[in-house]
Amino acid sequence: MTTFDFTSRTAVVTGGAQGIGRAISEALLNAGARVWIADCDAEAGAEACAELATLGPIDFLFTDASDEKAVERLRQQVAAGDGLDLLVNNAGIMVRKPLEELSAEEWQRVLDVNLTGPFLCSRAFAPLLRIRHGSIVNIASTRAVMSEPHTESYAASKGGLVALSHALALSLGPEVRVNCISPGWIDVTSWAKRCRRSPGHLSLRDHAQHPSGRVGRPEDIATMVLYLASDEAGFITGENIVIDGGMTRKMIYCEGE
Repeated sequence: MTTFDFTSRTAVVTGGAQGIGRAISEALLNAGARVWIADCDAEAGAEACAELATLGPIDFLFTDASDEKAVERLRQQVAAGDGLDLLVNNAGIMVRKPLEELSAEEWQRVLDVNLTGPFLCSRAFAPLLRIRHGSIVNIASTRAVMSEPHTESYAASKGGLVALSHALALSLGPEVRVNCISPGWIDVTSWAKRCRRSPGHLSLRDHAQHPSGRVGRPEDIATMVLYLASDEAGFITGENIVIDGGMTRKMIYCEGE
């Protein structure tokens, strides 16, 4: 197994206090990076910093990634330090409602966080990343290419994020590489803040429906982030990597009567 060395590198992880974002933050710390967690859940951010502090240098800054002024405050804090090598645009929300009940405000809020946020953060940090020949990794979703009912705003935002990723790769290259990861079903129950943390309740059927034989884990995504941000991935940019245990490749038919 490849051991990634991020010693002397600095990373910003939006939505880095819980779920996939927290796994990414922990993996980067274990690899030697200095990590800034940008999250709009102050309780989760404080917990993450307290629990991960023994692994390496970590800071939390309360940040709504869809707020231009908040992103600028984050940029100033990071710029005052050691520069930036990696931006992980992970922050995201979902509103699941029937189309007729989804308000324009709810639709816009999902797009603001899931799509405008990565744009604002990428724009703000691009000058720092250029200096260090760093990279951006956006966390989208397989819902960019497949859906369940009542997820219009989420699917639209993640589809936009996949497109934004390859556009950024062309605009920021060759100094900055930009890639995207689209996770499938990832069980994040044990990576929530303490008041919401649980061991999960996955069934054998949940695992068996995946060609890989199991539901995904946040660590699966974190490992790919490390690879895409590493020197070993220096020839990879503009890509969307699907990590879903094979589910988007699986043809599903109704069984007999």
